[in-house]
Amino acid sequence: MGAVIKTGICSYGLSGSVFHAPFIHVHPGFELTAIVERHKSDSLKKYPAVKLYRSVEELCADDSIELVIVNTPGYLHFEHSRAALTAGKNILVEKPFTISVHEAGELMELAGKKGLQITVYQNRRYDGDYKAVKKVIDEKLLGDLRYVEIRHDRFRLKPSGKLHKEGNLPGAGNLFDIGPHLIDQALQLFGWPQSVFADIWKMRDEVQAPDYFRLILFYEKLRVHLSASLVVREQTWGYVLHGMKGSFLQKRSDLQETLLMAGAVPSVQNWCHASGEPDGILHTEINGEVVRKETTTIPGNYMDLFDDLYRSLTAGGKNPVPPGDGSDTVRIIEAGVKSANEKKIVSLN
Repeated sequence: MGAVIKTGICSYGLSGSVFHAPFIHVHPGFELTAIVERHKSDSLKKYPAVKLYRSVEELCADDSIELVIVNTPGYLHFEHSRAALTAGKNILVEKPFTISVHEAGELMELAGKKGLQITVYQNRRYDGDYKAVKKVIDEKLLGDLRYVEIRHDRFRLKPSGKLHKEGNLPGAGNLFDIGPHLIDQALQLFGWPQSVFADIWKMRDEVQAPDYFRLILFYEKLRVHLSASLVVREQTWGYVLHGMKGSFLQKRSDLQETLLMAGAVPSVQNWCHASGEPDGILHTEINGEVVRKETTTIPGNYMDLFDDLYRSLTAGGKNPVPPGDGSDTVRIIEAGVKSANEKKIVSLN
C-alpha cells in the first residue's frame, strides 16, 4: 500500500469511538493522527499515541492532517465541514451530510474550488442485509417490482438525552437520524422518484423532535415506503419487496454494529460473523418453477467503505459516496417535511 493518510476525527462519542476510530486505526492506508474531545480524554486510554485536541479549530490547524472526519451533531456539519475544507482537508462527513440542500451546495462548491474531496459516510450500503436485497434486485429475481418497504424500527421509550437528536435543535428527529440511511438505500436501488408524501410525528411525550416518520416515494410503476419508529418492541421484516414474479422478505440481521458496540476490532478481512440462521424468504418463479426458500445473508464489512475511500483519495478510484448523493437525501428530507406540513404530495421533478 502506498501513502498513508493522516486522519483527524472531530468527535469521540458513539460515532467516533465505534464507527470511525477503530477502522482508521487498523487500516494500513490511514493513520489515526488526532481526535477532538472538548472536555474528556477517553480517546487516550485506547489510542495513547494520538494527539488530543479540544476544538475542531485546533484540529483543522494541524498542517499534517489530510483527512478530517466530520462526525459532530448534524446541525454543526456545515460549519465544521467548511472549516476543514477551508483549511485544505479532504473530508468524510457523517449523515446527514448537511441539514439543508443550500448548505450542501455551498460545501460542494467550496470543495470544487479547492480541489478537495467530500465523501458522505453512508455505511449502511455495506450492511449484509442490504447487499442481499440489492443482489435479488440486480438479478431480477422478482420481476418488475411494484411495492417495496424499507424500515428501521427500535424500542427506546426513554429519551437518550441527546438534544441534537431528540431536542429542539435544527436537524433533530428520526427523519434526520435514520432517514438518510433509508433514503440513500432507496435512491441507490431505484433511482430518483417523481414525488414524495410524508407522515412525520412525535410518538413519545418526553422528547421534542419527531421520532416517527413514513415516506412514500412515488415512481411510475412502483411505490417505496420508508419508515422508522422508536416504539416497536416486536421487530418485523426490515425489507419487503413484491414484484410481478415473486416476493423477498429480509430481516435486519447485520451484526457489525452490535459487535462493534461490544468492543470487536474490525479488520480488512471479513471480521463479522454471520447470524447463523436464515434471515430471509425468497418466494418467486425461477425458470418456470415456483420456488420458496429461506435465505441467509453473507456478513457485510464497513471496512470496505474505508478501503474504497482510500483508493479514491490515492489511486483515482471512484468516490464511494459522493456529496451529490448526500445532497439528494437532504432534498428528499426537505420535501418530506414540506409534505407533512402541507399534507400533500410534493413533486420532486
